Amino acid sequence: MIITYFGTTTLLFDDGKDQILFDAHLTRPSLFRYIFSSAETDHDLVDEKIREHHIDRLRAIFVSHTHHDHVMDAPFIAKRCDALIYGSSSAMNVAKGSDVPDSMLIEFKANETYEVGDFRVTVIPSLHSKPTILNNDLGETIDEPLKQPARLRDYKEGGSYDFYVEAHGKKYMIRPSFNYIENQMDGYEADVLFLGTAGLAKADEETERKFFAETAGKLKPQLIIPLHWDNFFSSLRKPAKGMIPVVEKTEVAFHKLVKYCEANGINCVVQLPLTSIEL
Repeated sequence: MIITYFGTTTLLFDDGKDQILFDAHLTRPSLFRYIFSSAETDHDLVDEKIREHHIDRLRAIFVSHTHHDHVMDAPFIAKRCDALIYGSSSAMNVAKGSDVPDSMLIEFKANETYEVGDFRVTVIPSLHSKPTILNNDLGETIDEPLKQPARLRDYKEGGSYDFYVEAHGKKYMIRPSFNYIENQMDGYEADVLFLGTAGLAKADEETERKFFAETAGKLKPQLIIPLHWDNFFSSLRKPAKGMIPVVEKTEVAFHKLVKYCEANGINCVVQLPLTSIEL
């Protein structure tokens, strides 16, 4: 399996026959635009990345939640690549706002498993990380088609989900947010855990302990790859950066993650945006 990371939580899985995208955010508007203006998909940039990373067999896009940094580019990519969008009712309204045909939309159900080629993807209810000054709309939904350009605050959370991916004898868990539902991972095991760490740096010892116990402790992965550690207000055409320090000290989050992995005999790899790894 070749897995390409595009920053934030956007992952491309490629088994040599089919491709699946988990989340879709390549445009990455600036923080200034987030606060003061509206934005739309950067067609030239997305086309460039589709071409450079040979995204030519894309079958599906699974959307974990509908903040802009997870869903913004899903409609354009779906239409450009003739791929289905799987997501919540809010994700369906993001797609409809960009005139994605109903035939390309699948409103998924929690705890259901969807088969795409040789992939089995189970949708697991999850919790978004705690609200911040930039993100205080948890539980709110997008109830009408959302047309671009749109204010980034119009992309309401719309419910959060994790994805359990089974393919070719391997098991992967994608957990975009730094949070957990107690016992939600019971019964699951994963070879690789993609783990959202935005919020880990500021977590107190008990929150950190419980988070790891309810994620890696339950899943028992051989490898953890952190997600949502990079500054998604910075263009993919610029060098990768950690989160804005006032929001998160990325080096502290990485230190906590590595310390946990070291104590539990788990491998840990930081994958930079626009790089691929074979797992």
